[in-house]
Amino acid sequence: MTDERLTPADVDLVTPNTARIYDYLLGGKDHYAADREVAEQLLAVIPEARTAARENQAFIGRAVRFLAREGVRQFIDIGSKLPARGNVHEVAAEVAPDATVVFADGDPVVLAHARALLARTRRAAFVRCDPRRPELVAEDPEVRALIDFERPVAVVLDRVLHFIEDAAEAAATLRRLHGVLAPGSHLVFTHITQEPEPESGGDVGHVFKPTSGHFWGRSRAEILGIVGSFELVEPGLAYTPQWRPDASAPRIADPERTFTLAGVGRR
Repeated sequence: MTDERLTPADVDLVTPNTARIYDYLLGGKDHYAADREVAEQLLAVIPEARTAARENQAFIGRAVRFLAREGVRQFIDIGSKLPARGNVHEVAAEVAPDATVVFADGDPVVLAHARALLARTRRAAFVRCDPRRPELVAEDPEVRALIDFERPVAVVLDRVLHFIEDAAEAAATLRRLHGVLAPGSHLVFTHITQEPEPESGGDVGHVFKPTSGHFWGRSRAEILGIVGSFELVEPGLAYTPQWRPDASAPRIADPERTFTLAGVGRR
């Protein structure tokens, strides 16, 4: 777990944080007692929460590798969380060592994590942003110093869209993002859904009520409406374990129990 003596001064150690809860579920070390308490409460309601987090992370890795093999060499990871391993720049470099990656987030712990992670990496950088306004990243001079928006860019919105309360605003946000990206660009996204167990929504909402972020699980149709400005590549919108699974990966018996739909959209 995180050494609180080394924690940035502006980090709230009392309020549970969704990025740090996710880190705990992934088996990382960047979390505090308040985060672990909420995570354990979530596991009591959704026992598959750890599997869901791992499958979510595995999907991001597969999507990034897929796009790198397709020739994409620029990635912007918005709302990048705190993965202990398999970060976007690491995965992209497996296929394309010349790939450039920008991490963008507003959480001070995430930013501190990124600083340490990227200290010796020349082709990656981090910037502060509001993940709910991903299109504004294109206006950041630090981002533009590394990313050429006249060329294809892959934007990763991992567990970001469900933090935008209004579905119409989420769709408008993606239309604006679509407008600043060059043809051939892509969107990689995940979104929580409660379709497999609608009755659990109230319990999950209660668990996350004390956290610093509130999310809205949506139906498949609602998510398709939000990402409609992008053309989804095969297999379309799928539960994370079902999106182009690796042949060697263990089979997930109930993929819908990840409660996470995901996809890759083309500009």
